[in-house]
Amino acid sequence: MELKKINETITVSPQITAGDMPEIKRAGFGAIICNRPDGEGSDQPAFDEIAAAAKAAGLDARYVPVRPGAVEDADVAAFGDAVRDLKGPLLAYCRSGARSATMWSLFARSDAAVAHR
Repeated sequence: MELKKINETITVSPQITAGDMPEIKRAGFGAIICNRPDGEGSDQPAFDEIAAAAKAAGLDARYVPVRPGAVEDADVAAFGDAVRDLKGPLLAYCRSGARSATMWSLFARSDAAVAHR
């Protein structure tokens, strides 16, 4: 796994596998967020497989799929709900990690904007 820590709350990663869950748990993560829609790649494990392995490892998992280049306000809101609801620190993943980092950035900006109103 190639983990990219953004801050104390969130780290992003390229695609993970069910076999990565023990390592993710040992690294101290409390939950994972999947930003990759099922079926995006032929070699990609389905979210149900990831979620089952996460549960077996004692991790929560949330599915917040986002199509590449098509982030909508509802996607950012769903990502924000996951960040607020799940026990951290959080690991968010997609194909490369870039979409997950973008989701965090958009959420952080929108959340900061709301806090300053």
